[in-house]
Amino acid sequence: MPIARLNPLLGLPDPGRVFAWGLYDLANQSFTLLINTLLFPVFFREVIVGAGRPAAGDRLWSGMVAGSLLVVVAASPIVGALADGRGWRKRFLIGTGVVCAAATIGLGLIGPGAVALTVAVYVVANIAYQLGENFLASFLPAVSTPRTIGRVSAIGWTMGYIGALALLAIGAGAIALFGWEETGRWRPLIVFAGLWFLAGIVAPALALREPPVEPAAATRGPVREALRRVRDTWRGASRFGQLRRFLAAFFVYGMGVQAVIFFSAVVAKEVVFAGDPDANTKLILFIAQLTVTAGVGAAAAGALQDRVGARTMVLAFLVVWLVSALGFAGFSLAPAAPEWAFWILGNGVGLGLGGIGTASRSLVGRFTPATRTAEFFGLWGMVYKGAGVVGVFLFGQTRAAAGDAAALLLLAAFFGVGLVGVLSVRETRGVRQARRAERDAARALQAAARAEIESRAGL
Repeated sequence: MPIARLNPLLGLPDPGRVFAWGLYDLANQSFTLLINTLLFPVFFREVIVGAGRPAAGDRLWSGMVAGSLLVVVAASPIVGALADGRGWRKRFLIGTGVVCAAATIGLGLIGPGAVALTVAVYVVANIAYQLGENFLASFLPAVSTPRTIGRVSAIGWTMGYIGALALLAIGAGAIALFGWEETGRWRPLIVFAGLWFLAGIVAPALALREPPVEPAAATRGPVREALRRVRDTWRGASRFGQLRRFLAAFFVYGMGVQAVIFFSAVVAKEVVFAGDPDANTKLILFIAQLTVTAGVGAAAAGALQDRVGARTMVLAFLVVWLVSALGFAGFSLAPAAPEWAFWILGNGVGLGLGGIGTASRSLVGRFTPATRTAEFFGLWGMVYKGAGVVGVFLFGQTRAAAGDAAALLLLAAFFGVGLVGVLSVRETRGVRQARRAERDAARALQAAARAEIESRAGL
């Protein structure tokens, strides 16, 4: 097969901007992987809070994550409406990235026991990161076409996992080379995460163009516009009913995805690798395995979802999630279970992480009118972050109070109920609703232009 055919950018209308857009996904992996998933949850519990207070660490970690996500839930529709109306999506995307990167560097400089300061700096960093994710997603329709949106979404997701693998290799190499096996010696890696993010923002800042602005939004204040949009989107079931139905299901299974992101490293280290002198090394290898299979999941979604439909891919990955969560719950109930079984189950989690994200984002993109991308993806982000508020808090508090088995069974319930919800979504109908809204907006704009011309002619 010619090498050119292996290029996923081949045949896209604007491959350079797709690549730059994907580089942001690659760059922000330093925060989502090293800070939210791998290093910082363990560092916070063992170094900042103290290794002798595991329950307190769980409660504080789940509380600070849920609190920061709650702020994002409240802010997402407002900043989304402001970006749509003022044409500020690009500056918000780059600005939130810079703030997150700077705060991440700060996390690596805080000393043991400074819990309040750590919470404050982390909350700022996570708010900036999560809002940036919304704006990154809002560029998806602008760098793709209706026929390529699934493929482009998967390219971004896959580039993110390529970045994750590179970060894991660098982290593992640094730990081995400099003898940073102890958790308390991870500070340089946390600072490096911020610097990586800063470096990766440069290309998107230069290459991306501001998506189209909705003219009517510019005449209203952002708070008023945000409230109007949220009201219209959720109450307009006859117009965007399939989007509304999908987001309801997405909220449920999103609780499970968010819990896995923020607690997978903690659970792996304390349930499987507890007492192992090579626990931190095995933890990095386990997350590396998840990252590889996540890349496979994202690539599979990209290759298939434009042909079989994004909804079909979401359902397939939810089945994988459900089986994996039930398997982990069984593992936690069997003290003598072999370690290799845990590694096998991890492949399911990786496939689910890689595939469910790009398939869900693609489905929202299919249901989104072209002039309302920041709003709808802001709403998508608001739902996902709202799921994080509830899911991370419930998982953390359940684990602290009732143990791992109860928390993992709760995780399986999130995916099972979400699967049932997605079964009620009709993808073709949702696409028709979005295209109808685009036509109506175009007619309204033409009517307004004609009225303006007639008014001036009358003068």
